[in-house]
Amino acid sequence: MLDAPAVRAWCHLALDALGQAREEIDAINVYPVPDGDTGTNLYLTVESAAQAVDAVFSGYGTSDESPSFGDVVRAMAHGALIGARGNSGVILAQLLRGMSEVLAPDGDGSPCDADQLRRALRRAAASAYEAVAHPVQGTVLTVASAAATAAEAEPGGLAAVARAAHQGARTALAATPDQLQALAKAGVVDAGGRGLVAVLAALADAAVGDTPMGPLAYVQGPPAHGIAPAGCDRGDPHAVPGGPAFEVIYLLDATDAALPALRAKLDRLGDSLVVVGGGGLWKVHVHVDDAGAAVEAGIEAGRPHRIRITHFGAAAAPGRHEPGERALRAVVAVVEGDGLARLYTRAGATVLLAEPDQPPASGDLAGAIRRAHAREVVLLPNDASLRNTAAVAAERARQDGVRVALIPTRSVVQGIAALAVHEPAHRFDEDVVAMTAAAGATRHAQLAIAESQSWTMAGVCQAGDVLGLIDGDVAVIGAEVAATATTLLDRMLAAGGEMVTLVVGATAPEGLAERLEAHVHDHHLAVDTVVYHGGQETCPLLIGVE
Repeated sequence: MLDAPAVRAWCHLALDALGQAREEIDAINVYPVPDGDTGTNLYLTVESAAQAVDAVFSGYGTSDESPSFGDVVRAMAHGALIGARGNSGVILAQLLRGMSEVLAPDGDGSPCDADQLRRALRRAAASAYEAVAHPVQGTVLTVASAAATAAEAEPGGLAAVARAAHQGARTALAATPDQLQALAKAGVVDAGGRGLVAVLAALADAAVGDTPMGPLAYVQGPPAHGIAPAGCDRGDPHAVPGGPAFEVIYLLDATDAALPALRAKLDRLGDSLVVVGGGGLWKVHVHVDDAGAAVEAGIEAGRPHRIRITHFGAAAAPGRHEPGERALRAVVAVVEGDGLARLYTRAGATVLLAEPDQPPASGDLAGAIRRAHAREVVLLPNDASLRNTAAVAAERARQDGVRVALIPTRSVVQGIAALAVHEPAHRFDEDVVAMTAAAGATRHAQLAIAESQSWTMAGVCQAGDVLGLIDGDVAVIGAEVAATATTLLDRMLAAGGEMVTLVVGATAPEGLAERLEAHVHDHHLAVDTVVYHGGQETCPLLIGVE
């Protein structure tokens, strides 16, 4: 069933799939402009949609009530519109808006059934075609239309229709090089269409409640076409000879009546024109030589805002710098808890403080990198779930001329180990290698409290049980924090270790650190222990073993 929680799951499954496939989709981006950012733009668009949906759920707090299906669907479409980036992102936003017009036309709406999904996918494809000034076959539009056709031909229930749409999109994606010469020349499929296949695969998983099919199933068509082969001629990655120099994107407050004149004027100014939205709020995307004229056209039609102008030739120019003298190198780290923030700050890091159960978005991380104001940045996400988000933020910073190295730290204890060997005086590559090695040599564990009965790697746990996780997997189930922590420490040190790091959380029982220090001293010879009071709310204890 596609209800409000399933829509939320769809957003996050799609975000995860696009995060895993982002670099691969960027690599095959050859049309309409080979600027290598389609995967990143799609990720940022879906990230905005997911954040809007999460905000609707967060508004209900811990109450027994939950948002309606209609509220969530409309939030998804609105979030995608607000955050849409690039040509493909704007088209995806319109696809989601088209679906919302069928799934939640008025009032709260009811959970989606098979017939609604068929009609929603057809409306999505039709509205996307309407939004593009000059539709081209072999693009994401073709893939969307094929998905709708396959869904209409499937007589089964909701899950079967969602799977049929995904399969129809995959088949259409494989055929895109036969429809568009630029794709055939590069030996690739359409990048935007490939991203849409990922989104539709996530929809199929959300509809049926199955485990995700994995990154390859999300993005790959039949093996006849893959990523651009080594040495293929993709041309200048940031400009098309004779093509427009600028990409202009902005939100526009305007009436429906103002749109025809705006479309006509922008169409005369450039190409790749897409205008999506409705209800007085529109997203405008166009490639032009005269960026000022494109913005002026928006002023004549209404009120443009959130204006973004990108020069294709300078999108990744290494010489771009912010005003003022930059530091040579900085470390940017994500942490939770005031104590950890102080610890990392004293160690010289620029800190992004994450709120409990509210992971930062790529824009937050990109902002922290800008605050560091350095020519070279080492990025420590300190959470496995933030790896894709951090990769997008790093790519955005590189486009601003910052050299960024992402060390995939999965816990703050790995980040502490990396910071301990950080040497700004060393060459950047040497420093990054040393920090990566230190983080990789640190096994990490944590305590958590089970919220409900569930199956784990260590057996069945009940609500209120204390869980000991090693490298993200439940290894110990106990009834009391200190005893479970002791068992967890012994389990980790059985494989050896020289240094134990304990980061005590805000909910830890009194005396926990002292008890664990004494246990290590008495039972594990030649093992040193260091304790930090992190103040994190989400878990009572973090453990690192080096």
